[in-house]
Order: sequence, then structure tokens, then C-alpha cells
Amino acid sequence: MDPIPKWQRVTGWALSGLLAVVFLPSAFFKIAQPEGFIEEWSKTYPAPSALPLGVIELATFVLYLVPRTRYLGGLLMLAYLGGAVATHVHANDGKFFVPVVVGATAWLGLYLRDRKLRALVPFAAG
Repeated sequence: MDPIPKWQRVTGWALSGLLAVVFLPSAFFKIAQPEGFIEEWSKTYPAPSALPLGVIELATFVLYLVPRTRYLGGLLMLAYLGGAVATHVHANDGKFFVPVVVGATAWLGLYLRDRKLRALVPFAAG
């Protein structure tokens, strides 16, 4: 079995790590609920939904980063982001592409660093 080139592994982990910029602050605000957050949050969602959604975001991100649970984390993350797409479409705010880009980045990062995923979803050469 050919080893994954180092630049692809490094790029894959960099893309995966980049998701921390999206998931960690979002989860933090939903869990910590600093002053003013709930007032803004409850304009579009019920106030009690913030904490469970923050925990889900954090859990899926951690599952995604842990090698033994990376597929489960990736699938749960994709499902969560699908809900985010639906929310943006429903709100008609034009930002539905953001969770699409985040999901594509997550799976590209995993694809670049994971041999089993490459075998499952091969790209045809030529």
C-alpha cells in the first residue's frame, strides 16, 4: 500500500484543524452564553436550544478529530451542517453556502489524511 504523501497528510490535518475556527467559538458561545448572546439567539431559535446545540457541535468536532471516531464525527458533523444549510435557506439570508463550504472542508481534510476513505471514494485517474 502506497503511503499518503506527507504534504497531503499535513494539508488534511491543517484543513481539519481549520474547522476549530468555526466549531469552537460557535460551541463556546452556545455553552457559555455570555451576556447578550441569548437575546440575539432567541430571535431565530428558542433560548433553551443553545446549550444542547453547543454540546453537539463540540462533541462532533472532537469525534471528527479522534482517529478512532473520525467517520462517526464526520457523518454527525455533516448532518449538523445539513441542518445549518436548511436554517439559512429557511431564513432566506443567503448564507447557506457557509455550512456547505465547512462540510466540504471537513471531508476534504479527512480524505487527504485517511487511507480508508480514499479506498472507499477513489478518484479515477485520467
